[in-house]
Amino acid sequence: MTKTTPKPRVVSGMRPTGRLHLGHLVGALRNWVPLQETHDCFYFVADWHALTSEYANTAPITGYGLDNVADWLAAGVDPAKSTIFVQSLVPEHAELFLLLSMVVPIPWLERVPTYKELQEQLAEKDLSTLGFLSYPLLQTADVAMYDGRFVPVGEDQVAHLELSREVIRRFQQFYGDVLVEPQPLLTPVSRLPGLDNRKMSKSYGNTIDLSDDAASVLKKVRQMYTDPKRVRADIPGTVEGNPVFMYHDAFNPNVAEVEDLKARYRAGAVGDVEVKTKLAAAMNAGLEPMREKRATLLARPDDLRDIMIDGSRKARLVAQETMARVRDAVRLTY
Repeated sequence: MTKTTPKPRVVSGMRPTGRLHLGHLVGALRNWVPLQETHDCFYFVADWHALTSEYANTAPITGYGLDNVADWLAAGVDPAKSTIFVQSLVPEHAELFLLLSMVVPIPWLERVPTYKELQEQLAEKDLSTLGFLSYPLLQTADVAMYDGRFVPVGEDQVAHLELSREVIRRFQQFYGDVLVEPQPLLTPVSRLPGLDNRKMSKSYGNTIDLSDDAASVLKKVRQMYTDPKRVRADIPGTVEGNPVFMYHDAFNPNVAEVEDLKARYRAGAVGDVEVKTKLAAAMNAGLEPMREKRATLLARPDDLRDIMIDGSRKARLVAQETMARVRDAVRLTY
């Protein structure tokens, strides 16, 4: 009898703080789906992480969790191939987080690049909380809980994962080789700007959501930032760094059409209306199958909940095994 080699495990999650947008599709879901064929994937709704910034308004979180998972499934994440679970339904995450916090110096957390950046970006919220500061520790617990070998990240996130590796190394200096150091799994991430050419963010109101209907997509595409120097269609325009063409490259499978539009744009032989109309048509053609599947899923929310609860039970079995090993290493067994 041939012994099968277990697939390397991948762990990743999303905070349910709003509806998912095209940035989530390009930056995460398009990577999550093919990973299911080559890895043992654990994908989770990071609802405790959502509390780090949304603690004053928790009512929408569970609804967004259901909504987000519907988008995951509509994009091709398969509960028969991946473990889909909810962070707060696996309380062992909190226990491992607590044990990690006993050995990690506070300055390690204060030097995380996004700590100050997010405080500035979300200046309207009071983020001077212990939960927000220790976000990277909970993130480390999330991955280490499942012996996650890999975390899919873009190159800009590798430094954040290195902190998790340092935390695990420090923990193991005291308690021995009990956790797995995760490695970055570099993924091709297309950085899509928002409609106004700023960073795509729900808080800026500059996103195209996966739940938007065809008319909304067309309306938003028509409002997209383009070359500001091009005040008339007969003026040659810049393609490089132009959000409209970045979206064409990401969503328009008709390469010949895209190259023709670029050439005419550079020559001042096409107007923004045509470029944007063809972009909206290509985007809607690609999004329509997802919309249909999403609508079917959301029409049966109990089935969605069952997927999340069943996946959480499966995840918790793994978490309980990990924590038995960790408690034994820390010598907290009675």
